[in-house]
Amino acid sequence: PLLDRMEIIEVPSYTGEEKFHIAKDHLIPEVLEDHGIQQDQLMISEGAIETLVENYTMEAGCRGLKKRIAAIARHESENILKNGTVQVESQDLERILGPVSARHEKVKDANPAGVVTGLAWTAVGGEVLFIETTDMPGSGQMILTGQLGDVMKESARIAMSYVRSVGERYQIEEKLFRKKDFHIHIPEGAVPKDGPSAGITMATAILSAVTGKAVRADVAMTGEVTLRGKVLPIGGLKEKILAAKTAGVHTVLVPKENEKDIAELDREITDGLEIHLVQCMDEVAGY
Repeated sequence: PLLDRMEIIEVPSYTGEEKFHIAKDHLIPEVLEDHGIQQDQLMISEGAIETLVENYTMEAGCRGLKKRIAAIARHESENILKNGTVQVESQDLERILGPVSARHEKVKDANPAGVVTGLAWTAVGGEVLFIETTDMPGSGQMILTGQLGDVMKESARIAMSYVRSVGERYQIEEKLFRKKDFHIHIPEGAVPKDGPSAGITMATAILSAVTGKAVRADVAMTGEVTLRGKVLPIGGLKEKILAAKTAGVHTVLVPKENEKDIAELDREITDGLEIHLVQCMDEVAGY
């Protein structure tokens, strides 16, 4: 009852471009003032700021980014006393902050059959998922690994049922599903995963594995799938699109019912991406 009377204000994570401008216009001046350093004494290049955002932070906000800038100020304080001014470039960051601490998955040049690029939402932004499916001699069992939650396990079963129901269309013999075991794995295995939005990705991965046809590595997808192959809308679209762009994806498949969410995205997010709206698995398989 209380929630019904409240206005819900969503605060999405910052984009990389937004973090860049926040760091340049606000965080760096604040850190320099806190450390008693003049702005002309410590200059951090735009390239270094971009590297900080992309390779040294992994968060929805900017708290960790400010800590990294403060670490640079402390590390270079002695050089400032000796030389008067210091210019920090991208190549200096490893010397100052150590090895890159934020790892972002990148798409490969090609995926083998059974591997499909999916998109996921996390508390610190979007991530790409490489969903792997393989078949082996067995008795029709399905093995699921990668710390999947109950909802994601159900999505995998729905995806398998859908593929079996359309097997004749793709010249797949029904006995194949009785004589093979199917293993679906989603790296990274130590990270818990849940939600229905990987449904079309798992269905595509199973279809790719049983037909032996590889899916383009630069195509990523997100959407819930039903037993009849309908693609349902998902959440966290902004973060997922950003993850796709960072990973080097060129084409993203999004549920048709998320069209209004695409329209609300800034041009800087969608620039360089082909976003296709899909309503059913037949359209997904066409890519």
